[in-house]
Amino acid sequence: MAKDKTPKLRTVNKSVSAFPLNEFPKEFPFLLGKELIYLLASKGKPELEGSDWENIFANCVGAEWKPSNVGLDDVVMGNTAWGAKTVKATKPSAQKKVRLISGRNSPIYSFGESTDAKTKPDLIGKLVLDIWNERVSAIREKFKHLRTIVLVKSNDLSEVSVFEFDTIRYDHELYNWEWNKNKNLVGTEKRTDEHRFTWQPHGSQFTIIEDVPAKSLVIRIKQPKKLNKEKILTALGFDKSWITVIKKNG
Repeated sequence: MAKDKTPKLRTVNKSVSAFPLNEFPKEFPFLLGKELIYLLASKGKPELEGSDWENIFANCVGAEWKPSNVGLDDVVMGNTAWGAKTVKATKPSAQKKVRLISGRNSPIYSFGESTDAKTKPDLIGKLVLDIWNERVSAIREKFKHLRTIVLVKSNDLSEVSVFEFDTIRYDHELYNWEWNKNKNLVGTEKRTDEHRFTWQPHGSQFTIIEDVPAKSLVIRIKQPKKLNKEKILTALGFDKSWITVIKKNG
């Protein structure tokens, strides 16, 4: 009789992510740079909002862009989903921490609890994290791998830093909570005393503070010239017949 042997199984279901964490596909940096250059040339100004980043990231990794009300699964590829965030920084390559606005968590709406500065901070902190954790659990029921993809961008988009991390649940017992002088709720890690969360009673905005990985991807691009609008329209073959004018009476 065999002893201390691992049983041989006919089938084993292994859930492999779209790609290893923070190991982007080989062409990803060039595709992202190309998208940024086109955005600057077509818009003529460095405006890149959250929805732009979701769409760009999806295109660069060959995923599907599916804007979500929850904001945790805006981009989907197989069993992997991403929430996408953008943050401004003077020099993205030197940024050590980022503040990520992570939804509106209202204990009043979800639990019927009062949320003014007279309420015990530990109680409200727990409820705020409970709301976040419930959202994460709901998405993880559909996707084995759940991540957040962050774009740290300079004001002119000439430099960006990109990194991702696993989107996780948080154990409220690992954090201390207190009301600060602005009457916002602040959560700090008990082990390190580092500021990790901020929650604002007015508007219920929940912010998570994340460390930027040392090996995050940094891209610098050459600023393109703005595309000439008239030349583009001419190249398209535009004429007035493309436009229908409808006049309404009254």
